Amino acid sequence: MLALDAHPHARAVLGAALSGEPAHAYLLHGPAGAGKRETARAFAGELLARGARDPGSARARAAHGAHPDLTWVTPSGAHEMLRRDVEEAVVAAAAHTPFEATRRVFVLERADTMNDEAANALLKTLEEPPPYVVLVLLTDRLTQVLPTIASRCQPVRFDALGPGALAQKLQSQGVPPETAEACARLSLGDGEKALALALGDGPALRAAAEALARAPLQGRRDRPWEALLERSKARGAAARAEVEAALAEELQYLPKKEHRRRETEYGERARRAQRRAETGALDHALQLAGLWLRDVGAVAAGAPELAFNADRAAELAADAEGRSPTALRAAQELVDDTRARLQVNVGFELACEALAFRLEETLAT
Repeated sequence: MLALDAHPHARAVLGAALSGEPAHAYLLHGPAGAGKRETARAFAGELLARGARDPGSARARAAHGAHPDLTWVTPSGAHEMLRRDVEEAVVAAAAHTPFEATRRVFVLERADTMNDEAANALLKTLEEPPPYVVLVLLTDRLTQVLPTIASRCQPVRFDALGPGALAQKLQSQGVPPETAEACARLSLGDGEKALALALGDGPALRAAAEALARAPLQGRRDRPWEALLERSKARGAAARAEVEAALAEELQYLPKKEHRRRETEYGERARRAQRRAETGALDHALQLAGLWLRDVGAVAAGAPELAFNADRAAELAADAEGRSPTALRAAQELVDDTRARLQVNVGFELACEALAFRLEETLAT
């Protein structure tokens, strides 16, 4: 069953699909961390369990990605979903009847990154799918999904969790209340970012972002962006290692004559995964740096209660002393501009170094 108490629209649409006949395509949209991925997997499990000899087994295999009638597609490009991502895994596979269930379910993550070629390849399947096919598309950015794709899917809205609900979720995983509240507010409703910020290397990423934002306010010239680059490179290396581990496992079961082809394919996939992870980590860090400047501006304007960094009140007050809210807003805009440039394959080190100098110039007293 689907647990969607926090998302009434999604509960109504998907609940109706499970009690009757599902539509051929759904577009699950809403902020990251709202539960779209988990819901898509549970929804697929329920569809595949219909008429199965062992419904529990069908649900369990769908939950673990092991059901033969469930295909899960993620973009292989550094920043986009490519034609080859959907051509064989979805378009060609949809022409074949289910292996054991009454339906075949295809889930496509990050539908907003689909380029024109991928969209065109998918379009006919979306318009005239076989009766046993159900397509589930996921996106965190509804306005970025191509209209030709969105118009052929039934929309399913997921609402952002409030800071209080996110903070409670973090506290349930052992995060101290004050830190949980700050991470929940800094995530701007993104549950995945809140979790990443509170656990693992999240605190180190936050500290590096804070150092970048505070350097021009404190007159420091100690190359604070280097710590950000180190954190992003570590994330990239971990993503690359994960792809390489998958290759090593697959090669054990392939004949030697196919090794070179798979190594070439996985090499390209690893490179893109590394770039995607590095970009994501750096973008998150810059967002945090921009939010620090925003909070300093709120304190300087006499509204400290609006600050997202709720656990750093003393530091924000120190940075706000004698500062112009207008200059701080301009500085935050510089950070946002640099974040936008990350998506066009700029050199990370050069972009961060240029940002640091522009912040210094904008915030000079």
